Amino acid sequence: MISQLTVFLENREGRLASAIRTIAEAGINMQAMFLADTKDFGILRIFCDTPEKACRILREADYQAKLIDVVAVKVPNVPGSLSKLFDYLDDKDINVEYAHCFMVGDHAIDILKVADPALDVKLAAEGFEVCKPEDVYALD
Repeated sequence: MISQLTVFLENREGRLASAIRTIAEAGINMQAMFLADTKDFGILRIFCDTPEKACRILREADYQAKLIDVVAVKVPNVPGSLSKLFDYLDDKDINVEYAHCFMVGDHAIDILKVADPALDVKLAAEGFEVCKPEDVYALD
């Protein structure tokens, strides 16, 4: 499992820019960012080099921030690679709460939020390339 920084933002102008500025001013490098919205608030999901520090800095700045355990799987950037991963999850009746991907070089990193805390071990045993924290960010 790796840590994903999750920040809840009010749906109002400037709030996203302010959160990102807070992270930048702390010298934290963001590798990926995903924003989802609901009627009342936005959910900002971030991968950065020092997630624990970023979470602490945001909380000190009065943001609602927390670290979420997710599984990161390295997937080749070729047709069908992602399908193999999701076929495995489907065959094992593993529910995916949410997922998103980002590119790193010639492969994708697929992020999975699931209830199964041992999914990373199961995926590795099946031959999937599961990322360790040090593969995704600096250990802080």
